Amino acid sequence: MGQHFVRARRPEQKRQRREAILAAARELALASGVRAVSLGNVAAAVCLAKSNVVRYFGTREEIYLELAAECWAEWGTALVDRLDRVTTADELVGAIAETLEARPLFCDLLGHAATSLEHNVSVEAARSFKRQVKDVLAEVGVAIARTGLGLTETEGFELAAAGTMFGGALYPAAHPPKTLIEVYASDPELAALCPPFVPTIKRALAAIVAGLPSLR
Repeated sequence: MGQHFVRARRPEQKRQRREAILAAARELALASGVRAVSLGNVAAAVCLAKSNVVRYFGTREEIYLELAAECWAEWGTALVDRLDRVTTADELVGAIAETLEARPLFCDLLGHAATSLEHNVSVEAARSFKRQVKDVLAEVGVAIARTGLGLTETEGFELAAAGTMFGGALYPAAHPPKTLIEVYASDPELAALCPPFVPTIKRALAAIVAGLPSLR
């Protein structure tokens, strides 16, 4: 990993080691999916014992929760930039859906956050993650309100949150494993259970955009 020290002693060395662990976890998840990566896999990738990795992150889940927080920030920045050019409701829901599709690791992490990654972490790690999520959604909510499409900041927050929920739930269904790909190919009637990612999210979010004002 380009590090020339055996034991990280100085703050800069510790920071480098944390970054190396996160980078390795990211690459492993991109290659085989979050679910398939163990703490041992991450440790081996950075040439450390598992006991050394947990000095920086208490558990495998904490590694991926911090990586999820980074992905939230990356997605928020990209979406806010895209929203500056949005003028219609279709462009709005397209911006949310397409920025999610462009980030498969983020979608994978979204699907695991509530079901596993938040269940084996410290209070401090959980609080830090939730604050990041809240801050990103609030920033996106403000940007959605600025589009002039008639949604408030709170409604923008709700719309963006719904988009990430749909993204986390829909991504694995829209990107099935090889076995299901064969099933869908051999039985077209079942192919409806493999929904297209962007069109499905856009349709769901369009319904929310249309319905939110009526709930005021």
